[in-house]
Amino acid sequence: MNNVEQLNAEVALLRSMLSAVIKEQEGDRIYKAIDGLREYSGTLYSKEPSDSEERISQILHDLSDDEINRVLRALAYFSHLENLAEDRYHAHEIQLEDRMGDLRNGSIKLTIERLHAAGIDNQKIHNALELAFISPILTAHPTEVQRKSILDAVREIGNLLTERKQMRLQAYIAAVDSDVLLEEQLEQNEQQIKARIIQLWHTRLLRRSTLTVADEVENVLSYYEFTFVGEIPKIYAQLEKVLGKEVSSAFLRMGQWIGGDRDGNPNVDANCLEYAMRSQAHLIGQHYLKEISLLVRELSLSDFLVNVSDELKKLSQNSSDENPHRINEPYRRALVGIADRISVTFNVLENNGDPSKLAYSTPKDLIADLQIIKDSLATYSPQALADQRLNTLIRSVRAFGFHLATIDLRQGSDKHQEVITELLKVAQIESNYVNLSEEQKRSVLIKALEDVRPLLIAGYDYSDLANSELAIFSTAKRLLGLYGGESIRHYIISHTESVSDLLEVLVLQKETGILAGTLTSDSQAQILVSPLFETIEDLRNSTSIMEEFYKIPGISDLVKRSGAQQDIVLGYSDSNKDGGIVTSNWELYCAEVALSKVFTHGAAQGIQLRLAHGRGGTVGRGGGPSYDAILAQPAGTVSGQIRLTEQGEMISSKYSNPQLGRHNLEILVAATLESSLLPKNKEIPHDFLEAANLLSIISMSSYRELVYETEGFSEYFSSATPIQEIATLNLGSRPSARKQGMAIEDLRAIPWGFSWAQCRLTLPGWYGLGSGVAELLEQSNADEKLAVTILLKRMYVEWPFFNTLISNIDMVMSKSDLSIAAIYSQLVEDPQLREHIFSMIKAEWNKTTQALELITGNKRRLANAPQLADSIKRRMPYIYPLHRLQVELIKKSRQGIADESAQRGIHIAINGIAAGLRNTG
Repeated sequence: MNNVEQLNAEVALLRSMLSAVIKEQEGDRIYKAIDGLREYSGTLYSKEPSDSEERISQILHDLSDDEINRVLRALAYFSHLENLAEDRYHAHEIQLEDRMGDLRNGSIKLTIERLHAAGIDNQKIHNALELAFISPILTAHPTEVQRKSILDAVREIGNLLTERKQMRLQAYIAAVDSDVLLEEQLEQNEQQIKARIIQLWHTRLLRRSTLTVADEVENVLSYYEFTFVGEIPKIYAQLEKVLGKEVSSAFLRMGQWIGGDRDGNPNVDANCLEYAMRSQAHLIGQHYLKEISLLVRELSLSDFLVNVSDELKKLSQNSSDENPHRINEPYRRALVGIADRISVTFNVLENNGDPSKLAYSTPKDLIADLQIIKDSLATYSPQALADQRLNTLIRSVRAFGFHLATIDLRQGSDKHQEVITELLKVAQIESNYVNLSEEQKRSVLIKALEDVRPLLIAGYDYSDLANSELAIFSTAKRLLGLYGGESIRHYIISHTESVSDLLEVLVLQKETGILAGTLTSDSQAQILVSPLFETIEDLRNSTSIMEEFYKIPGISDLVKRSGAQQDIVLGYSDSNKDGGIVTSNWELYCAEVALSKVFTHGAAQGIQLRLAHGRGGTVGRGGGPSYDAILAQPAGTVSGQIRLTEQGEMISSKYSNPQLGRHNLEILVAATLESSLLPKNKEIPHDFLEAANLLSIISMSSYRELVYETEGFSEYFSSATPIQEIATLNLGSRPSARKQGMAIEDLRAIPWGFSWAQCRLTLPGWYGLGSGVAELLEQSNADEKLAVTILLKRMYVEWPFFNTLISNIDMVMSKSDLSIAAIYSQLVEDPQLREHIFSMIKAEWNKTTQALELITGNKRRLANAPQLADSIKRRMPYIYPLHRLQVELIKKSRQGIADESAQRGIHIAINGIAAGLRNTG
């Protein structure tokens, strides 16, 4: 059975078992309703005329409110189980390719071959890795609509399916396919799967209360347990095997916003930061102790039988192990001593205890002890003993240290300004800082940075905001002392709009000792100040802001003393909400090119630029295949350095399965190496750049005309999407809007994208391209139209940036559905407003469809991604009735005639649609 057949078989098995559970638990009426909805929805998209719509309406009409919720839950679970089967299919594909030696884009094997073919030898690759920095950053954005209980149960079903496959394989090898024992094993396995499906059926899909930051910390740490901690060391091992030498740099390391991201989230404070760090330390500490205990079992070598190094003897003699049975087992004694020191170390870290002489001061000290064991084994024992668990443990300590993942701090620039304004006023230095000009602000801040005296007045009763913000900095300073410099390394400033926004954070660091000394002295900052440029205007101003920042006397030297690195975060979400998909991508591209010049030829020469990409799950928020996205970056802007956010449901879909997780991590490494080392044509043809700029101008005009200039659009959006209902979901600890109300300017990009996906317009991922292409053609005569068409086709084939943009829009359009969106539009009470705006959207949708056909040459969406196309088609019979039910329940809710059961039904539908589309925010 090939993998496609395996996928179909598992989908069929899971569907039949869920159907059986529903019939058994809920009775024939619910079972027949679901079966009918599935059957008639499946025929809606056929070209043959049918009465399916009427039949669906009749089934829905006959259901009571309570029955509707049970039907909704069933449809949602079909999508969850479909996702499980698909994830397993992709994991099996990866495993099969690895076993067969097949190479795929994103695999380290293929990347190394490409580099070799380009004349880049192993030494150059090794050198690049030693200087590289690749970091996926897990965020706490509220886009994950699945409860952890559901994810855990689904994962257990996956494990049982794996056991089932292994049973068949073992029977095949033993040539006993029809053996009674196999039949019994399969039957028992089916019963276990059924038990887990029954568990799912009786487990609430929805959270009854809002997540806390602590909940988010615990949820995300589960991904470390079953993916990152185990799989990242394997990537190092794979590279070392291919390159033939050890990679001593921890170039691939994890980042995290959870616990440190305060932007728009009043629930994150210093206690949350400390809780997150302690929780992370506990997890990695327990992992180290587990691995050491397994090494104690394995390394039972006796010094009667093997020689050991003098260093190992000394390490063994210093051990606290007094077990007489291990008196002549130096490796075990040494490892017991190391375990004791690890226990003491993490006890000190987690409990803020007094430093102990027994505790390790740094992860390097632990590695040094492990290296003694490794060197002794390498000298006196078979290499295989060191090649397994011990090497993996050393790689783990390098990658995770004592902190597991670097926690980023993030806050909005307006909050920093409020605190600085208060500090300056209380210190009687400046009574009205907030109303100063930008030049005046810079002058005040530079003086504060050059003054050895603090602004803080001891004993003064500062505001809650000031106390809370200063507590974050003070706590970060203390945690840095405990966990090391990589535990908290980046301070991200949201809404960076001026140089003063950067200087304000430096002043706050100086006040709390994170920045030691004054600006013009030999000062050093333990945390990098990282601007986040989000809106179109911010992106356009980013270069001048960084140029002016580095022209300030002392700034360049300060950064060089602090590591000679400058992280800059680029915001995909808000730039898209601001200017549309085409303009967002184009302005990001232009900003990257311009910023790289600041650090190669401008005021910041000698400092390593590292771009951090604030990508979301949907294409409208920077989502899409990571491999293509990295290769599409402008030449010279990666250079071995990249950080990128992984948000919400993307964390689950990418990293809940260890094999898939490793594959997605490999993709980041492979793409970064290729983008950094393979020769690129740095000169993009001028006509490509000119056409992209024109497309952007027209696209942004079209997008803003609809979203910000069309009267009543906010009302349409609020009515024709489930945004009102999404705002009440218990998705995460962060509010859905930065301010009260539903103004689009204040709405977070996550619920903005989520809402459009739910009603199947997916507007942020495509709107504007059609108008851009259409107007380019309309401005041309017959001969020029042909030239424009040829140019756009060339851009798609020859320019990775444009190819990735068009491919992502193609994917988003495949998930849009105007017929479903039209059903949602009926929620708009004003018929004229409804018709006016929906007709504008429909016209642009048609233009975009034509543009994609023109550029790609394909009339079918996803012509180059048949597996995804098949997946979407397979899911439609389960998703369509979810949409229909959701709309009916929303109508009742907004008319004030819905009870709590109906409200719950709306949220179940949101969950099911999100699972079916595999897209939320």
